[in-house]
Amino acid sequence: MRKICLTLPTNRPCADTIAAIGEEAAYAAGRFGADVHLLILDSSDAPTFAVHAKAAAALPPQAGVTVHHLDEERQRAFLRTVIRRSGAAGPDDLLDLMLPDAVSYGACTNRAFLLAAALGCTSVHRRDSDSAYQLLDGEPVFPIHHELLSLGRRAADAAAGVTETLLDPVHAEKPVAMVGSSFVGELSVDIGEIRELDEELYYKVVGLWAPAGASEEERRELVDDSFVGAGTEPFTADRSVLDLPDIWRVDMCNIGLDHEVYERIPLPPATDTIGSDYFLLHVVRDATLPGVVHNRNIVNYYTPERRTGPGFTAYQLRFTKFLLSMLYLYPVYSDLEEALGDLLDERHRVRVDAVLDSVRRSTGADRAENHRRLAVLDDCYRRLGGKYAEFADHLAPRRARLLDEAQADAESFARLIEAWGPLVAAARDTGLDRPQR
Repeated sequence: MRKICLTLPTNRPCADTIAAIGEEAAYAAGRFGADVHLLILDSSDAPTFAVHAKAAAALPPQAGVTVHHLDEERQRAFLRTVIRRSGAAGPDDLLDLMLPDAVSYGACTNRAFLLAAALGCTSVHRRDSDSAYQLLDGEPVFPIHHELLSLGRRAADAAAGVTETLLDPVHAEKPVAMVGSSFVGELSVDIGEIRELDEELYYKVVGLWAPAGASEEERRELVDDSFVGAGTEPFTADRSVLDLPDIWRVDMCNIGLDHEVYERIPLPPATDTIGSDYFLLHVVRDATLPGVVHNRNIVNYYTPERRTGPGFTAYQLRFTKFLLSMLYLYPVYSDLEEALGDLLDERHRVRVDAVLDSVRRSTGADRAENHRRLAVLDDCYRRLGGKYAEFADHLAPRRARLLDEAQADAESFARLIEAWGPLVAAARDTGLDRPQR
């Protein structure tokens, strides 16, 4: 029986999402005979955790589904044991990278990867707490359907389970490393209000994440394609394409990854940085590993705290740090694109040394481009006025620290890649005790 990890990281109230993902777990077990480990990684406060615990306990029993609801204390205990058994130097620093005090989209997913290894799972399927499933004839449309049809299978065999195959036959013997889709609804990044206030300033702000040297036309194309997902098109029938995946059509709230990918390379553990969990999409595509992109899009919605007060400031800071992270990620992406199939060994596994060397080199990038990004962002936000101008005031005295943090995040990523193999091996040996059900 195939053992999989369906995971929901959360730090906010999401009892309805727990109920919904429980249905998806039951679907995977009942329809595909999978041994599903539903892993809820909960960083919520104590009252919210208690509500989530009730929601998890209320899930209808289903053969083949085991629920694990872990607070940060249990996650930390697991990580301490794994880090100690791995023999890695600087265990306290590694623990901070895996379970930081601040929000980290990469770190929460890395924890899921290690726990999946501990549970003996061969794939991780991630969903988010601020999303829901589309309905067709009143029934939820579960992405795990396509993920289990194809993930980990030889591409030549997976072709029978998709509606279209565009994959070059030269890749037919490689395993399907990723299956994913996007979302419908609101933008994946909460900046739509900027576009409503001033479309040209929106182009300037979002265009800041283009690589240095991009033409104006390239920047506008990037902006038009950024954070929009699949628009608003409702699901009516399945479409799925086997190819080297179009990663612009995949969101991390709607993805399945084979263990041969995430057990070799982790995600950047950057804190307070949106988009830090997308690195492996680039690895899969540029390593010429097959993927399936389908149309069972998740419904994305916003939680209210992003729009006002401290929540607005925190979210805009995460967006700012995302822009700064590009200085260190773009050189790596370029290296991966250049290497292509050379990123794989003879067993179609990603060569860790090639990725690690590139990340290390990136840490010496000239900061001039990030100084420019901060200056343009400051100007645009002041011109937008109101809470955006207030955020610019908040950002101004923090510029030097943010520049340092962006570089430190790249250095930490290199450190984690170096330690990752022993951590995964230690997680496998450690296992996970006391499942909830």
